[in-house]
Amino acid sequence: MHPLALKTNEQLPERVMAMLSQRGRSAYFPSAGILGQSAEAKGAAINATIGIALDDSGDPMHLPGLKDVIGVEAKDAFPYAPSYGKPALRDQWLLMMKGKNPSLSEIQTSRPVVTNALTHGLSVAASLFADPGDTLITPDRFWGNYRLIFEHGFGAQIDTYPTFSGSGYNVSGLREKLLDGAPGKRLVSLNFPNNPTGYTCTPGEGEAIRDVLIEAAEAGNDVVVLIDDAYFGLVYEPGIMTESIFSLLADAHPGILAVKIDGATKEDFAWGYRVGFLTFGYGGSTGPALAALEDKTAGTVRGSISNAAHVSQSMLLTAYQSPDYDKWKSEAFAVMAARYTAVRKTLNENPDFADRFEPMPFNSGYFLCVRPVAAGVEPEAVRRVLLERFDTGVIATGDSIRIAFSSAPADSIPTLFANIAAAVDLVAAR
Repeated sequence: MHPLALKTNEQLPERVMAMLSQRGRSAYFPSAGILGQSAEAKGAAINATIGIALDDSGDPMHLPGLKDVIGVEAKDAFPYAPSYGKPALRDQWLLMMKGKNPSLSEIQTSRPVVTNALTHGLSVAASLFADPGDTLITPDRFWGNYRLIFEHGFGAQIDTYPTFSGSGYNVSGLREKLLDGAPGKRLVSLNFPNNPTGYTCTPGEGEAIRDVLIEAAEAGNDVVVLIDDAYFGLVYEPGIMTESIFSLLADAHPGILAVKIDGATKEDFAWGYRVGFLTFGYGGSTGPALAALEDKTAGTVRGSISNAAHVSQSMLLTAYQSPDYDKWKSEAFAVMAARYTAVRKTLNENPDFADRFEPMPFNSGYFLCVRPVAAGVEPEAVRRVLLERFDTGVIATGDSIRIAFSSAPADSIPTLFANIAAAVDLVAAR
């Protein structure tokens, strides 16, 4: 194992070390190599260390046509960003995260490390915590890309429990999976608002999830909780959690490592910017231990993509520091909330739809899922009829149909559901 990995590992408690994969244990940030030597030479009269081109005045060389289309200074776009991410953006995101999650104000967490959005963030987390043969415990309604990331990419196995019990979250199903078998590492995924169902748990459910995770840790399990917060903040109903469940877990127990995976993709309607963040917290954490996890994360980023795009990070930072940012967010949220309200209104005003399909619990995010009621009506068949006969696109996923109201104008939603009902009738009549 590399000496820098050994040195980094010295900062981590035994339980956290047990949570890491073999790759995670051997991960390190190459602070003594090219990056470290380049840092030492910063400000030298002649600096021939860093692998970018500078003009004769010491500014980054760039093509004028590229500079003209980005709206930020050349120094904030063309050089490499640090593998940890742009420092000012990391600090800004942490400040914003604590503002959106007031319960975190007195809890020590790591400084966020920038990833190439959520997918890469999940992949980095998988590299740090998932060995071949490890099991990822997740509700059965999960984003399909988890299979490519955890199973195909890192050889882990996905083990599911039913997402819902009645109209609420199936906390007992999670507990059963956590406590099954001999104590050891437990790798858990939580995603609220959930993709594909659009469900966020209530405060009581969130506390119950925390309690079963603590129970599992008390039973001798070392629990890593990957918190996929891709859709964080898109909450449309009273009485459900408005803070991330990370707030309940970041300081819950020394045997629970909470990993918050979030970013600008959905929160700031910036899908193509590809900027995400990883933030860590666990009970009794110390500054050096959290810094060690940051080092391992940045080393993993360095070893895969080098760093996330500098220009995207700079553009986001400029937007976050604008006095109009809160207004922009409010206006965008209002559009999403209006579409959600149109979905609820349409379902409430058409009770006959219940004879065709049944919505799963939903209250937030981008989506909802419905299941055909009649036996033998396959979602894929309904999807094809919708596309071919009604010029309407939805996603068939297992036994349900995922509807992205996020991309449907509010005034189209009554027609959307009427088309689904008609398509179900046509398939049932075959």
